[in-house]
Amino acid sequence: MSGPSNKNLFHKLKRGLFMTHTEIIEKVRESMTPDLPIDKSAIDGLEEGLLGADVGADLTMSIVDRLTERIRDEKITTMDRLSQVIREEIHALIPQRETGSIDISRAKPFVILVVGVNGTGKTTTIAKLAQRWKNEGKSVLLGAADTFRAAAIEQLQMWADRVGVPMIKHKAGSDPAAVAHDTITAARSRGTDVVLIDTAGRLHNKAHLMQELSKVRRVIEKELPGAPHETLLVLDGTTGQNGLSQAEAFLEAAGVTGMVVTKLDGTAKGGVILSIMRQFDIPVKFVGVGEAEDDLIPFDPQAYVDTLFEA
Repeated sequence: MSGPSNKNLFHKLKRGLFMTHTEIIEKVRESMTPDLPIDKSAIDGLEEGLLGADVGADLTMSIVDRLTERIRDEKITTMDRLSQVIREEIHALIPQRETGSIDISRAKPFVILVVGVNGTGKTTTIAKLAQRWKNEGKSVLLGAADTFRAAAIEQLQMWADRVGVPMIKHKAGSDPAAVAHDTITAARSRGTDVVLIDTAGRLHNKAHLMQELSKVRRVIEKELPGAPHETLLVLDGTTGQNGLSQAEAFLEAAGVTGMVVTKLDGTAKGGVILSIMRQFDIPVKFVGVGEAEDDLIPFDPQAYVDTLFEA
């Protein structure tokens, strides 16, 4: 990664992944005997570290198997070389996709539907994305289509006021699809660049939630053919492997095109992104590595792996 902005992003990522990095690398370092070939205890330490970082059992076994073979063949003795080989093997195991970027110039208004269970940082993510594009000189409109919780509308309004962007809302309990319709209508009439629509994170059962999301999507598509142009699923990094089952539920009905993984700075479970990258054919677009508005950063798979496993 080159250039001052990329360097800054790398430092933010490194800071955000500090707990996960420590969970993995220290387990290995503690198990090594300096200047001697890496033995089974070091491999066991790596396995323990990967599982502790919530990389997941299947992927952990694949990494450990490939690494064991290379350690034996290459007689690896140093932490630096082991770290390099770990990175090489993970890059070989993980599909290489584009870095986390969203080209909002593809449509106007560019409509983003944001989904995910309550408590993942969904509303804060919307606010940070709004701030990002506002800072780039784009006009942004929010839509409060999580109408099942009055607090959700109030929270989004608070963020809209703080960021300084307009918001379309109805009363609590009203039809979310109607809010989505009015948001798109307003965006078209105002010539808005980007629309971010919040959605319900939990209804009384999964089927109802998925029906509601499907209805919202249909209304948006009818009002603006081709929209939503992105559907972002927000996952809480602190939930680790539990977040993957959430992802599967939303992938079934929400037409997810990208993921945002939040709260990486507060967890040692940041290895879950490796499982996400391996399991789902959907890119991680952004990761949250802190509380500040610029701590939602575009995801770079190469930088993520390098940061996680540097010696």
